Formats: sequence, C-alpha cells, structure tokens
Amino acid sequence: MNLFRRKSVTELQTEALTDHSLKRALGAMNLTMLGIGAIIGTGIFVLTGTVAAVNAGPAVVLSFAIAGVASIFAALCYAEFASLVPMAGSAYTYGYATLGEFIAWIIGWDLVLEYALGAVTVAIGWSGYVVSFLHDVGVDVPCALAGARGTVVQCMDGTQATALFNLPAVVIIALVTTLLVVGIKESANVNNVIVFIKVGVVLLFILFAAQAINADNWKPFIPENTGDPQHYGFSGVMAGAAVVFFAYIGFDAVSTAAQESKNPQRDMPIGIIGSLLICTVLYIIVSAIATGVVPYKELNVPDPIAVVADRAGMGWMASLIKMGAIAGLSSVILVMLLGQSRVFWTMSKDGLLPPVVSRIHPKFQTPWITSIVTGVGVAIFSALLTVREAASLVSIGTLLAFVIVSIGILVLRVREPNLPRTFKTPIVWFVAPAGALSAGWLMISLPWGTWERLLIWFGIGLVIYFAYGVRRSKLAQR
Repeated sequence: MNLFRRKSVTELQTEALTDHSLKRALGAMNLTMLGIGAIIGTGIFVLTGTVAAVNAGPAVVLSFAIAGVASIFAALCYAEFASLVPMAGSAYTYGYATLGEFIAWIIGWDLVLEYALGAVTVAIGWSGYVVSFLHDVGVDVPCALAGARGTVVQCMDGTQATALFNLPAVVIIALVTTLLVVGIKESANVNNVIVFIKVGVVLLFILFAAQAINADNWKPFIPENTGDPQHYGFSGVMAGAAVVFFAYIGFDAVSTAAQESKNPQRDMPIGIIGSLLICTVLYIIVSAIATGVVPYKELNVPDPIAVVADRAGMGWMASLIKMGAIAGLSSVILVMLLGQSRVFWTMSKDGLLPPVVSRIHPKFQTPWITSIVTGVGVAIFSALLTVREAASLVSIGTLLAFVIVSIGILVLRVREPNLPRTFKTPIVWFVAPAGALSAGWLMISLPWGTWERLLIWFGIGLVIYFAYGVRRSKLAQR
C-alpha cells in the first residue's frame, strides 16, 4: 500500500488538454471577478469594525496589510500551480502531483472546511442582512424561521422567539445551487453583476465617507496594550491579522475553475493575483476611513460600515450598504459552492470518492450530482447552525491548504525544475517559505478548540480514505 503514490505533472497536463467534459467558458475578467466575488464579503462589512474595536485600533489597516501579504505569498504559489496544472482540484491536485495521494486526500478533505463551511457561515450572515433589508421595505420574515434551531431570535417588533430553522439561508443555497447546475457561464455572468454592485457600493462609501475623516481618531495609531496579548499593542495588531485573514479566504477558489478557463496558462495567474491585490487595497482604504470617521472603540457592532456612513452624514446610504452586503455575501456563497463541487468532482475522477460524484450533466456540462449534494449538505447545516459554530473551522482549513501549496511548489521546483512554466513564482525560495511560515503562524494563533475540531474532522476523513479511497484509487489499480 503506497500512500504517497503521485500523479505526474505531465500526465495531469495531458488530462487537462484532452478532458473536455467541463465547458471552457471563462476568461481573465471572469476569473478576476470570481476572485473578487469570493473575497469581498464579511471581511469588509463586519470584521473591519470588530478588529479595530477589540484588537488593533486604527492599526487595523496594518492587520489587513499583514494578512494580505501572507495571502499574496500563497497566491503567487497558487498562480504557478494553476497555470502549470490547470485542473479543477486546486490544492488537492497540486498535493497529488507533489506530495502524494495521502497528503492529497488530507488537503481535499480539508478543503471541505474552507468551501462548504465557508458557504454555511456566509449563508447565515446573508440571512441576517436579508431579514433586516426586507423589514426596511415592509416585509417581515417570521422570526421563528430566521435563526439556528433552538436559538432565541430577536423579532423586529421587540419580542423574542425560539427559531425552528433558518429559512432565508436555505433559500439562497437552493438558488445558488440551481444556478451552478444550469451552467458555469451563467454563474459567472450573475457573479459579474453582483460584483459590480458591491464594488460600486464600496467605492461610493469611500468617496463620500472620506470627507468626514477626523485625523484625531487615528491617535494613537497603535493603542497601548492592555495586558492581554489579543488587546491592542503590536500583539493585538497580529492577533487582528489572524482574525481578518478570514476576509481573504476565497481567492484560491479561482483555481478550482481552471478546467473551465479558456486559456488557463495566461488567465489563472491574472485572476488569482489580480483579485487579491484589488481586494487588499479596498480593505486597507475602507478600514482607514472607518477608524478615521468613528472612534475605533465604537465600531464593535454588527454593521460598522453602516454606522460609519450614518456618522458621515450618509444616512441615505444605509439601504445601499445592506444591498451591497447582500450582494457581496451572495457572490461569496456562489464561489464557495463552485469550489467545493469541483474539488469533490476531481476526487471522484481519481477514484477516491464514488464514481457517481463525477457525473457531468449532458446538456449543461456541469458536475450536477456533486453540486446538488454539496448544496443540500450546506443548506441543512446553514439552517441549523449559528455563525460561531460554522466559522470556527474555516480559517484553519484554508491556512493548512496554503501551507501545503507553498511547500508543494518548492518540492516541484526540486523534483522537476525543467518543466515549461508560463508563470513562475518570483523569488520562489523566499516567497514559498514565507507563505508556509506566515500561514503556519496564523494557524498557531487560532485557539486550541479549533485545532481539536480539525483533528476530529481529519479522523473522520482518514476512516473514509482507508475504508474506500486507498484501494479504489485509480493509481492503486495500475
């Protein structure tokens, strides 16, 4: 039993060229929009205020910059892999080509945490914004159908009720799943419209709120530490970076669309790096404006951007901000579900999951079985879980993927240095270790409870692998 058998890069490249089961319909613009669609969401509309108030003060801009740099290291490694091995499996496939099947299974199982639970977390947040927006226009969702089962929900009339399940979260998952089954081009077009809306809202906020900045609110830029390493000082800035890293989750999902890209060798690096750079700049500008308009200690609220807009005399923009948040979260859900279904599809084609998972719809040319299975699973959990329960594992899953991809690119440079690479990670012997170390450091910053749940999840994955995948793998049949 060879747990570390590998698929050769040449074999993967041949497969990518000859496998036309998925429709190649995406260009560089579509891929960049997918990346922006995945990245801009909870981070800009919620975490900006929370991290400023609790961890970093006005230096939240440094927290976003540090998390962005850590992500860029990994993004450069992803870009080389995605152009070299343009397959739908993302980090799972890259691990298969460099570190072997067992590591590939671990990373594939790990990606479930990032994509599926990421979609669950965002769907719950989407539900809250939609319920609030509908109330503004005179439509009230029954509060018993607007929260995790068994939780006490605050109704719009001031009363409280015990929730049965989160209906809006189920509705958005069902709509997005249907869209993904219908076609990748249709999904990309809808995502493009959503991205234009939410980026437009962010730019409007920047344009008008910047006029209300009071530079005194930025003093002190790094508040003195209170004795708790998480609370202000430089240690608070770093703790904030670990938290806002969640805001950058999603750019790697662009790589799962590699087999649906028209020219992946050229377009994948543009989509991955371009979307990350655009979002990093927007995050830094928005966080600087937010702490310049409102004293940072007043930003620990569920809707900090709306609070800043109101303080800046932009009360007219409150509904627009909610629309931007709804749009932003919708596109995150779309890209997360797209990524998860493509990873499962690739694992099934490799024999590690049942073959039914890799069936392609004869008309739509999409992995419809895995899209529906993923959608149903995510809908169930988003209906029953709270945000805290769902979000705890998302960041650690992504960080582990970053560590493995960063190490994998070095392994491939040593093992096959002469492969023709249309995109090469610059200063790879600095960038790749920096990507692995920064992601590893952020993992260590997460609480032990998150590690415990990760180990339990991996335990379940190992049972499935040794009971099914290890013997049914296509490499094992050779």
